[in-house]
Amino acid sequence: MAFVFRTVAQLAAMSLSLLGWVLACLTNYLPYWKNLNLDLNEMETWTQGLWQVCVVQEEVGMQCKDFDSFLALPVELRVSRILMFLSHGLGLLGLLVSGSGLDCLRVGERQRKCKKWLLILGGVLFWTAGVGVLVPVSWVAHVTVQEFWDETLPEVVPRWEFGEALFLGWFAGFSLLLGGCLVTWAACCSQAPLAAGRYAAAETQYLRHPLEMKNTRLTV
Repeated sequence: MAFVFRTVAQLAAMSLSLLGWVLACLTNYLPYWKNLNLDLNEMETWTQGLWQVCVVQEEVGMQCKDFDSFLALPVELRVSRILMFLSHGLGLLGLLVSGSGLDCLRVGERQRKCKKWLLILGGVLFWTAGVGVLVPVSWVAHVTVQEFWDETLPEVVPRWEFGEALFLGWFAGFSLLLGGCLVTWAACCSQAPLAAGRYAAAETQYLRHPLEMKNTRLTV
């Protein structure tokens, strides 16, 4: 029964981590980190992401323009780009490392200690990837709140608000953190049993072979 719970926890952890990693990739490229609605023209909405700014008009549709210079961006957007790419790499590495330590894979089954440390390393990578998503998303959200309640700006100046990509990024980050916790828990619980039938037969055959050779020599 412990083996079943351990296997289910590993599969659930991998599913959550994979979901978080995919959503983090979407969050990085979606231009919906911040939204801006103009009171003078309600049929026009501006959206901004890490890579481009877009304007949505009912008659024309969506038109986007990439940012011209990386150095001209605000510091939160520059750091967010770097952290998001770092999160993608760590998340992908965590999937590969954790996948190699799953109990459902019979490759290296007898090296259970090595597989345990692969799962733990994968959990640490998932945690780091989750933090790498939550930090830029929360930072951009914090700056957006500060600018929204900035009393030095006139009231007629439109204010940026939270975009859908921020909520998607929060969900992705927490999915990666939860996946890392499940992977680590699965690695620290009771070890999975070996495939007794296959290895027992192999060991019996190995031990029987020298005995048969010895009996043959004695008979001769």
